[in-house]
Amino acid sequence: MAYRKIRRKRWRTTDARMDGKLCVITGATSGVGLAAARRLAKGGADLVLVARDRDKAEAVKAELEAAHAVRADIVIADFVRLSDVRGAAEDIRSRYPAVDVLINCAGLFSTKRRVTEDGHEMTFQVNHLASFLMTMLLLETVIRSPQGRIIQVNSFGHRFGGLDLGDLDWQRRAYLWPRAYGASKLAQLMAMHTFAALLKETDATVNAVHPGLVGSNIVQNSGFLLRWLMHTFKKRLLKDPAVSGEALYFLAAAPELKHMTGRYFSLTAEAKPAAVTKNEALCVQVWERSLGLTGLRQSP
Repeated sequence: MAYRKIRRKRWRTTDARMDGKLCVITGATSGVGLAAARRLAKGGADLVLVARDRDKAEAVKAELEAAHAVRADIVIADFVRLSDVRGAAEDIRSRYPAVDVLINCAGLFSTKRRVTEDGHEMTFQVNHLASFLMTMLLLETVIRSPQGRIIQVNSFGHRFGGLDLGDLDWQRRAYLWPRAYGASKLAQLMAMHTFAALLKETDATVNAVHPGLVGSNIVQNSGFLLRWLMHTFKKRLLKDPAVSGEALYFLAAAPELKHMTGRYFSLTAEAKPAAVTKNEALCVQVWERSLGLTGLRQSP
C-alpha cells in the first residue's frame, strides 16, 4: 500500500546542466548505474565509471565519449573484495582533487548464502559495507566540491527487515534472501543518517533513493528460478532503467536540492522510510559495526 501511494506521486525532472562536474558511479556498466551514467553524460558531466568488468567499462566509456563529448575514466573494482574498494577509492583520490557527485549504485542479491573472502555475507558486504567504505574514503574529496552530493541507491526492500547485529552473516539463522537483502539496505539507510550528521557543517549532502522497479542485472547471483521469473516478466512488470537514470540525474543536479540532506526518495518523490531508521541508538550501533567490519576506527 505504501509503495502504491508513492507511485502515484508526480515525478520531477530538471533542465540544470552538469558541465564541468565530476561524477563517480559504482556499478556503472549495467542497469541503474548505466542509465545514470548515460543521463549524466547527456547533461555534460565528466564521469568515473567504477566497474568490475573492464571490457564492459571500455564499451560504456566509448559510447558516452562518442555520444556526448565528455570524459569517462575507468576504475576497476569488484566489491566482493573490500581491498578492491580501498584501491578504487585511493585511485580516485590520487587522480581528482574533488568529486562533485558520488553515486553508490553497485548492488546485488543472492538466493543462496555466500561468504566473501573478507568473511562477510556477500549481499551485506556488496550492498552496505562496500558503499559505506567507499563513501568514508571519498568523504573529504566530496566535501572539497563547492556543493558535493552523495547518493546512496537504496531500495524499498529495506522494509523487508532481517537486520540482526548479532548475526549479520546469517550463521545462526536460516538464510532468507529477501530479509538478507533488506538487512543490507536497512543498514545502508541507517548509516546515511550518520553521514548526514557528519556533513552538517559542510556544503555537501547525502541522500538515499529507491530507483523504482526496473530491469537490471541485480539477480545475476540468484538461482535459476528467480532469474527466469525476472526475465519472463521483465517487460510486463519492470520499467526501463532510463526512468531511474532520470531520477538520479534530478538528485544529482536539481538546484532545489542544494541544501536537502539525510532524506529518502522514491525516484524523485520524498518518501518516509521504515520507522526503525529513526532509532538513533540502533543507527549508532550500525555505524560502529560498519566501522569495525571495514577496518575503519575513525573518519579518514
